[in-house]
Amino acid sequence: MLNETRRFDAESSLTVMAGDQRQFARSTPSVTTTDKPYGLVIASLIMAVWAISLVLLLRVDWHTQPVVWIIPAVLWQTFLYTGLFITAHDAMHDCVAPQCLQLNHIIGRLALLLYGYLPYHKLRTAHWQHHQNPASDRDPDFHHDKKAHRLLWYVRFMTRYWGWRQCLGITATYHLMHQVLQVAEPNLVLFWAVPSLLSSWQLFYFGTFLVHREPANGYQNIFRANSTYRPYVWSFVTCYHFGYHAEHHEYPDVPWWQLPTITNRT
Repeated sequence: MLNETRRFDAESSLTVMAGDQRQFARSTPSVTTTDKPYGLVIASLIMAVWAISLVLLLRVDWHTQPVVWIIPAVLWQTFLYTGLFITAHDAMHDCVAPQCLQLNHIIGRLALLLYGYLPYHKLRTAHWQHHQNPASDRDPDFHHDKKAHRLLWYVRFMTRYWGWRQCLGITATYHLMHQVLQVAEPNLVLFWAVPSLLSSWQLFYFGTFLVHREPANGYQNIFRANSTYRPYVWSFVTCYHFGYHAEHHEYPDVPWWQLPTITNRT
């Protein structure tokens, strides 16, 4: 009963935080299609492609394959890992399955479980705190020391969400796949461990550091977010259009795949 009460209180606080954020954000533009299951289809596709790709890569005998394909394969799996996190992020904004929020959050939890046993509720709470207080001392994703190197910011960013549960889960999964499923250790390192780490840097660099560091002339909007506009394909490849970050903060209900359609460029 106590746990249920705490969960109810936590969910209520998230609802209040979301409401407070929308006081500053504009109403969702007409580009969204909440009556269509596009978000659910896209999220399912990303998770399915990630799973199929991972299984195939873990089964490859690289002694019989050209070494030149290893780097593209690692980068490809890194991109899919980033997609898992972006899917969970959209679930935090109720964008994956807005017609059924219970399913929406189940998908978000599953995406973070596959990504690295990350706690969905903890990240969702912190993410709404980020939206409420972007680039401030109350923003859990922001490094307040302007002189600190980006690597220090990254370390702080990672240690906030990684703990002994994640380390234990990853370690157990590694040994399970290697010793029980007989997956070769080089394959596990190259296509399971390394892509996850690389994607964490990709998410941090393109989705947090570049878009929330303070410009030389100061922040130009109340969201303290900067947009980095790139050609469509490059914007997608770098971080699923999260370079459109001022737009994301202004319209938090818009899914990642629609962000380029609401650019604030003048």
